[in-house]
Order: sequence, then C-alpha cells, then structure tokens
Amino acid sequence: MSVIISFFNNKGGVSKTTTCFNLGWMLAERGKKVIIVDADPQCNLTGMVLDLSANNALDDFYSTNPQRNLKDALEPAFASRPKPLEAVDCVPAPGREGLFLIPGHVGLAEYEVSLGIAQQLSESVQALKNLPGSFHYLFTATAKKYDADYVLVDLSPGLGSINQNLVATADFFIVPASPDVFSVMAIDSLSRVIPRWIKWAQSASQLDTLASADYPFPEPHLKFLGTIIQRYRLKGGEPTEAFRTYFEELDSAIDNVLAPAFSTAGVLFDPAVYEQAGLDTALRLASIPDFNTLIANSQQARKPVFTLTQEDVGRRGFVWGTQKKSIESFRQVFEQLAKRVEKLAVR
Repeated sequence: MSVIISFFNNKGGVSKTTTCFNLGWMLAERGKKVIIVDADPQCNLTGMVLDLSANNALDDFYSTNPQRNLKDALEPAFASRPKPLEAVDCVPAPGREGLFLIPGHVGLAEYEVSLGIAQQLSESVQALKNLPGSFHYLFTATAKKYDADYVLVDLSPGLGSINQNLVATADFFIVPASPDVFSVMAIDSLSRVIPRWIKWAQSASQLDTLASADYPFPEPHLKFLGTIIQRYRLKGGEPTEAFRTYFEELDSAIDNVLAPAFSTAGVLFDPAVYEQAGLDTALRLASIPDFNTLIANSQQARKPVFTLTQEDVGRRGFVWGTQKKSIESFRQVFEQLAKRVEKLAVR
C-alpha cells in the first residue's frame, strides 16, 4: 500500500523541493517506486525532471501533454465536469528507474478560492462536495496505477486551502527548516496551524456530504516524521558559530513548542519509535549542510547532488577531489534519511 508524505513549511527557502527530489531519487535507487508531486505553482520540482531551458518550454509541455499535470488532472472536479478523475500519466525521471513526476502548473493557485469555499461550506453546498477529497483520490489512483510505494508531495510556502488539504489528508509529513530566525518563528506558527488543520480534517471526515461524494474525504491519520535541517555552512566539519546559535534556538522551539503541540494533536509517534529509527535531538530526520556550488551542477544535470560525476561538475585535480568527498558525504546523508523514512512511514 502506498503512503503519501507531504513536505511543508510556511516559510520559503528551506529546500523543500530539493529535498523532495533527492529523497525520492534515493528511495527509488533503493528499489522503491516513487511518485513526486509538484504542488507548488512555482513548478521548481517540475524543472528538476523536465528540461525547461528553452523559451516557453513549460507551455509547450502543457499543450503537447494535456491532462499530464496536477491542475489539469483535477480540472474535471473543479469545473464540475461529468467526467471522473483519472490517474495521471506521470513523467518518468530520466536516469532513475522507479521515479515518476506529476508535473506542476503555474495556474494551480486558481483552485485556492473554490477549494477554500468548499472546505468551509461543503456541508451545505452540494456542488462543492467533490473538491475536498479530490487531491487524495487523484494521488491514490495514480499510486495504484504505478504500484507506487511512496507519493512525495512538494508544497508551496503559505497557509492556503490547498496546503491545508494536502497536509491534513497525507499519511505523513516532514518539516524542512533552516537554522535562522525566520525558521524559528515558523516553528511557532506551525505549532498552532497544524493542530487546527487536523481538527478541521477530523470534522470534515465525519460529514455525510463528504463521505458520500464521488471523491470521499478520507479519515485523517496524519503522523509527523520529523524535521530536516538544512542550508547551513560548515567549518571543520561542524556548523559555523553563527549557525550553531540558531541550531540551538531551533531545537529549543521544536522540543518545547512544536513537539508538545503535535503531541496534543495526536500526530507524534511514541518517543521509542523515533529512537528506534535513529532520530536524535529535536525530532530531526537529517541535518544537511549547504550544497554550495554543487546545487547549480545538480540543477543543470537534473539529477541529485549525490549522483554527480566529474563530468557533471567539470572540475579536475584537487578541486574535484574535494567535491567528490562532498558528494560522497551527501550520499551517506540521503541514504540514512531514506532508511529512517522507510522505518517510520509505514501504514
């Protein structure tokens, strides 16, 4: 049975997209079938799989591949068309067997208003009853088509109705963050928002209107896999002094604010489960330092940092030797991350 994992933080710039892509690739490399979903209208995840370097490349893809993106696949539900939702014809990731993409669409945000209305008034407005369950239905149908083990959903920053839906109806979620003052503030916000979303989903799942919809709203059973702290610099193999200060503040916010709120909301595993999966302080799945110049090579090659070759990097001698060590260390990090996800993300 496939599981749905959402990557969410209402703060942007914390490498949600990069982590989703790299983790998806690593899980596929380990023999799993993985679908990555670009639910961010910026479509950065789509650009990590499709070659969008040419002018109008994304528009050309849409026109030559109708219904082969998240927005268009959902259109029958949002336009109230007499046509059922169908599994998406995913895009295989070049160079990685078992990894597939549901491309994003810049117009996905157009569904925010109608979904928001549906999620507030669904009990009284019959025409809207199919919308709250449509995303989950589409992901489940597509996962079944590909016999996928995991569906990884990359979300935009923000607290809109789409993110509310995609977090609350997921099986698990991960919070990527960075050691900076804004991520510390975001942790405080998430400790209030996520429990509120879960409470809404629990109420929505009990409505007869949504239960009898063509795309039934699922009963929530969301669990928190952990945090991934990234985008920090190293000195002597350790975070620099400036970053260490924010690491401490972030850990404190997670341990003393986020974890208690999530525990009350019922989304935490028993502490022993996290311990058995190898998580250390602050429910941390992984600590991933800055990719530095390797991120540009990764984006250009459209492959994860840990698979980059000397040809991809274009370096020789001592410089390549140093970068090769970095690439190998990132492989170890993502292997460990994938193993922890495999242990925790089980239904």
